[in-house]
Amino acid sequence: MAMFPTPFHLALLAASVLAQAPAPAPAPAVTATVEECTPSVNQEERSATFAAQMTAVPGTQHMAMRIEVQERTPTDVAFHTIVAPGLGMWRTSEPGVKVYKYVKELTNLSAPAAFRVQVRYRWLDDRGRTIKRAQRRSPACLQPVDIPQPTARMPEA
Repeated sequence: MAMFPTPFHLALLAASVLAQAPAPAPAPAVTATVEECTPSVNQEERSATFAAQMTAVPGTQHMAMRIEVQERTPTDVAFHTIVAPGLGMWRTSEPGVKVYKYVKELTNLSAPAAFRVQVRYRWLDDRGRTIKRAQRRSPACLQPVDIPQPTARMPEA
């Protein structure tokens, strides 16, 4: 007489197989955030501070990140990358760093516009080869429409 496995036996078999399967590798810990967003009616007072952070994974000798600032105005269909000195360059950690963080402050922002950063992350081994990559975008920092400054009115005589 042939024996067919019962649902109980199938559940035990599935639990056994799952217990033996290796756990998936955790995703690299990366963040791209807005640390401060300062809107103002005065362009020279408008600013945004963005931060990017990454954590070493096994085999990491160096970590590197590239931060690109993006802008979107009301007439733009999508965000576009701002080209300026010091932006869009790969920044590399010292050897053996476990947590690498980079902070970028933007000032004198135009308005109305939204600003964000796109960050690319790389984990490098002792030969400088990329062992892992990731990419994130920060939330946007919104800058309002320019609001005219009130003018002093002369009292009527």
